[in-house]
Amino acid sequence: MGATMTHLSHTLLRETLDAAVQEFARETRFPVAFGGFNADGTTRVTAFAGVRTRSLTGLTVRADRGLGGKAMTEHRARLAQDYARSALITHDYDEQIGGEGIVTLLAMPVIVDGDVRAVLYGGSRDRHCAEVPRLGAGASVARALAREIGVQDQVSAARSRAVRTDVLDIEGEPLEQLRGEHAELRSIAAAVADPDVRERIIALADRLARLGSPDPTAEAVHLSPREVDVLAHTALGATNADIGRALQLAESTVKSYLRTAMSKLDVNTRHAAVAAARRLGILP
Repeated sequence: MGATMTHLSHTLLRETLDAAVQEFARETRFPVAFGGFNADGTTRVTAFAGVRTRSLTGLTVRADRGLGGKAMTEHRARLAQDYARSALITHDYDEQIGGEGIVTLLAMPVIVDGDVRAVLYGGSRDRHCAEVPRLGAGASVARALAREIGVQDQVSAARSRAVRTDVLDIEGEPLEQLRGEHAELRSIAAAVADPDVRERIIALADRLARLGSPDPTAEAVHLSPREVDVLAHTALGATNADIGRALQLAESTVKSYLRTAMSKLDVNTRHAAVAAARRLGILP
């Protein structure tokens, strides 16, 4: 992580990692998941799902040490079906992994522009998992996290270039990517069953939306989460049918949310609604 990373960026990334670890557990079907960001060849584990002890708390993994270090060095996922007896890795972290009762362990590197920026882990306390882990699904979660880290890199770079300290100078392709990631975060949140995780993802999306749009009147208009979801996809040029598929809503429901949002924003068209929402910092 760069020295210029702001406190806000750190917070956004930490919350993104927390959500990614929860999703990694669900998608891979591993009962235990954890992960951390990598800096200077060291991954510090800070996010957990399904743990029963504090054995993994404070775990710091160095490159080429243990399964995670091997994944970091080789830039590819590594799986140890019998971690404690594996002859392919060093055993620097046996106490921490064994303390959680983990027998089978997967380490998945998160790669951004050729650099390992984080590692996601999935573990089972049984040598024969009740459900076969879905490694491809885990790779998809890692790629999604890589995209989020990439967006934050762009936001941080834009912040450092901005002439004004309260507005980020983001335009062109980075801005469009930010808008796309914002819409994707809203879609992910809509599909998450856990209310606490869903609220955290929505809060992350809201903070991304306000970057570069600190309008003091933003609180004067309150849109529901679903209205923001619909507008976020409308901003990307999606049709009502496309939005319905993305958010698992009936097309008539999408139209209803659009009408309500336009009324609250005091505009007559969907494009004007998007413009107003961006001006107020509701959308990026």
